Amino acid sequence: MASDLEKRAKEAFIDDHFELAVDLYTQAIALNPQNAELYSDRAQANIKSNNLTEAVSDANKAIELDSSLSKAYLRKGIACIRLEEYQTAKAALEIGASLAPEETRFVKLIKECDELIAEETGVLPDLSLEKPSTEDVVSTEDVQPVSDPSNQLTVAFVKPKYRHEFYQKPDEVVVTIFAKGIPAKDVHIDFGEQILSVSIDVAGEDTYHFQPRLFGKIIPKKCRYEVLSTKVEIRLAKADPLHWTSLEFSKDNSVVPRVSVPVIGEQRPSYPSSKPKRVDWDKLEAEVKKEEKEEKLDGDAALNKFFQDIYKDADEDTRRAMRKSFVESNGTVLSTNWKEVGNKKVEGSAPDGMEMKKWEY
Repeated sequence: MASDLEKRAKEAFIDDHFELAVDLYTQAIALNPQNAELYSDRAQANIKSNNLTEAVSDANKAIELDSSLSKAYLRKGIACIRLEEYQTAKAALEIGASLAPEETRFVKLIKECDELIAEETGVLPDLSLEKPSTEDVVSTEDVQPVSDPSNQLTVAFVKPKYRHEFYQKPDEVVVTIFAKGIPAKDVHIDFGEQILSVSIDVAGEDTYHFQPRLFGKIIPKKCRYEVLSTKVEIRLAKADPLHWTSLEFSKDNSVVPRVSVPVIGEQRPSYPSSKPKRVDWDKLEAEVKKEEKEEKLDGDAALNKFFQDIYKDADEDTRRAMRKSFVESNGTVLSTNWKEVGNKKVEGSAPDGMEMKKWEY
């Protein structure tokens, strides 16, 4: 039965029915889950369907089952190139080239990775190298095409088996998959430059796959995971200290590149504090006095300022005379001679053309 499904999947692939091929390979894998060839071929169909993270996951599974399967490394390399994970792609392609030195596609794709890595790092590539295409990756096989595409199946959306969520710190993202009571041997996790591949394969149950293309790039060597009694906790080391607005990459929320701003001198960060700030009151008073002295006033304000200056610099008798005369005359007389106003009541003096009146309460 599995071999029949595999044959139909290959025929569907030749006829460019890639989604149908993926579905048929999936059915074949369910019947023969230890067949590395099936995972490798489904990876190829996923590449054609543009399911790139699924393709990487399938290639990883094929490599896990058969580390000598060169075409699994080839398909992982192609998928990673399209995901712009050039370092991961190159590493896989180099292993594949060592297993199949006669396969020229490895050499061409490794050169392509070198060019893309050089472009990404700002180093000009060797223009003498011919840049190959990743489109022509299907090896021809002597298979008769099917004439009836009516076998194509409709794949319905299936709710994920396990719930997941994430939170982040400045230097890492923590992903939690809520899978309870899972043996550690059944959990397989791979890290790429910008991809996370999780497989939970418990005997007697459908295999759980989670392969997101991540919001930002990570450092695979620093990533780690732990299988706990109630969950699987994955720690992704950020390649750049950026804030991830989501776990998965999309064109609508792509990473904003960091802009390096040169800092002149050392700038110490300031933090809020409950400690009272020390104020130099003498310096503050001097500044206020200087401002008042230099201030230019007009009209009544200038006159009031003139009398204030007199009062401020006067002796005690002069100040007493000014206070007494001003109060008793209802603000119409201001004398500085205490001998003149000290022994008598100061009568009010109305301005010319006006007369004094007493208010009745």
